[in-house]
Amino acid sequence: MTDRTKSNGARWGAAIWAVGVLAVLAALPFAASARLPERLATHWGADAPDGSMPLWAAGLFPALVWAVVVLALALAGRRGGSPARAWVWAVLLSGGVFLAGVQASIVRANLDRADWKEAGSVGAGVVVTAVAATVAGVLGWMAGRRASLPAAPEQPAAGDVMEIPDGERRVWLSRTSNPWLHLIAALTGLVAAAAAAAAAGGLIGMPWALIAPFAIASLLVLACSSVQARVADTGLEVSFGPFGWPVRRWEARDIVSARSETRSPAQVGGWGYRLSGLGTTVMLRSGECLVVRPRTGSEFAVSVDDAERGAALLNALAGQHRRP
Repeated sequence: MTDRTKSNGARWGAAIWAVGVLAVLAALPFAASARLPERLATHWGADAPDGSMPLWAAGLFPALVWAVVVLALALAGRRGGSPARAWVWAVLLSGGVFLAGVQASIVRANLDRADWKEAGSVGAGVVVTAVAATVAGVLGWMAGRRASLPAAPEQPAAGDVMEIPDGERRVWLSRTSNPWLHLIAALTGLVAAAAAAAAAGGLIGMPWALIAPFAIASLLVLACSSVQARVADTGLEVSFGPFGWPVRRWEARDIVSARSETRSPAQVGGWGYRLSGLGTTVMLRSGECLVVRPRTGSEFAVSVDDAERGAALLNALAGQHRRP
């Protein structure tokens, strides 16, 4: 799987998020139009609303603001490259959460009011929205920063065991992602977010029976949509998802051998984290897998690129720990 293919899933996920937020911002006032006044209170002074917009403008204006933000982030990400990716994701997530939350608060404040001057307060809603946006921004920054970390360069191994000169330390790093799983995570997460926004705007009751399953499904699929394998002096570390959690670790002295092996979803029973007669396999794409045989337990395999080099380094480190 090429770097271009790996990034497509994240790009499509970002596109779905951007379009979904745009739809929520534009549609929320119109969805509640039967219960809203002709003009909506959109600005509050110390004690009461002091500014308003027509209903159509209340939906169009924040949508246009979001469209400009997304366009600016797209240009920044293209020109800035990998180092800028963390900030792009941080602003994309936090900005979307903030605008959608504020829009929901405005709709709720105007709901069932005869005139915009009678609108309720948005203070509590804005505070909750600001906290949620901050958390989303931090998570986006962490995910983007992790994705932009460069892999350590290595010299090709001569065989199944890499020769490491005395005094040198080597590290091997490889990542794989599945764009289709990224898309599924984005879509299920968007359904949960849209339901939560509608409930926050007062259009419906809080539909936990809808929000909880889709939110949990989104998180689980996101955790299985990408994987990173790292071999260092301490052994092997395999981390999952954009935030690198959960993590599985094997110390070098606990590994009997490592190898590269070609596997397919049909062999291991499907995609994702699979248990089969071959042991445990993290299957994100067909082809090359790093397969580890630990001293205890079944074999563990993960579908990552450059598995042969990673296995050679891991065998060398395991051999060093077995020496008297």
